[in-house]
Amino acid sequence: MEPADISPETAGEADPCFPRPERLQKILSAHGAASRRGAERMILEGRVTVNGSAARLGQSASVGRDVIAVDGEQLGPRADRVCIMLNKPRGYITTVRDDRGRKTVMELVSGLDVKVYPVGRLDMDSEGLLLLTNDGGFAEIVSHPSYNKVKKYEVRVRGDVPAAVPLLRRPMVIDSHTVCAGSVGILEQTGRGALLSVSVSEGRNRQIRKMCAAAGLDVESLKRVSVGSLDLGTLEPGQWRRLTSDEVRALSGL
Repeated sequence: MEPADISPETAGEADPCFPRPERLQKILSAHGAASRRGAERMILEGRVTVNGSAARLGQSASVGRDVIAVDGEQLGPRADRVCIMLNKPRGYITTVRDDRGRKTVMELVSGLDVKVYPVGRLDMDSEGLLLLTNDGGFAEIVSHPSYNKVKKYEVRVRGDVPAAVPLLRRPMVIDSHTVCAGSVGILEQTGRGALLSVSVSEGRNRQIRKMCAAAGLDVESLKRVSVGSLDLGTLEPGQWRRLTSDEVRALSGL
C-alpha cells in the first residue's frame, strides 16, 4: 500500500488510526526535546518541521502520522520519564547548547543515556541544585510560579547586613515587577558581611542578586540548596543522580 500523501495543511487533522493531534510544544516536551517554553522558542527559531515544512507556533500534529523533526533529526519514540539532580558548579551556563562555545551543564551529564534538558536556570556564577528532565509535565510543575515551589539559596554577601535584611524582607520592584522573598535569615555573620538563607517561589532572572544589590549588598557566592521537598544533600559539585520515584512524586505529584 502506498503511504498517504500528508501535506502541512492537513497535518493535525483527526485520524482514527493515529493518536489525537496535540500542540507541537506539548509533543516536543513529552518526547524530551525541550520544556514547553523551550519548545516554543525552537518553533519560533525555525528549528522544528512537520512533514518537511517549518512548524508554526500553535500548530498541532499527530505522533506516528506526521513526521516531526528538530534540527533535521526526526523525533524518536517517547522515552520513560527521567528526572535527575545535578550539583552545578560555577562556570557552567544552564542551557542545552551555546553558540559562544561556553561550557554548558549538559557536559556534566554527558554519560546519561537519554536526552534531558534543564528545568529553570542558574546563572553562570551560581551553583547548586539544578534539575534536568525529559518530561515536560514535571518541568512545568517544578518551574512555573503558579505551583509555588519554594527554592532556597545560601548567599554570601558583603555590606551592611543589619540594614539590608529588613529591606530584603519587604516587597521590591525589580525590572518593573514586584518581588518578595519568602524568608530571609542570617546563617553566619562575618566581619565584612554574612551568609544569608533566602527563599523565593518565583525565581525571576537573577532575582536574588538584583534584590541584594537593591539592598546595598554585594553577592560573593550564591548556591541553591533546595527546591520544594528536594534537598541538595551531600552531592558533590559536578556530580548528579537520578531522583527516586518517591522524590519525583513528592516534588511534582506525578
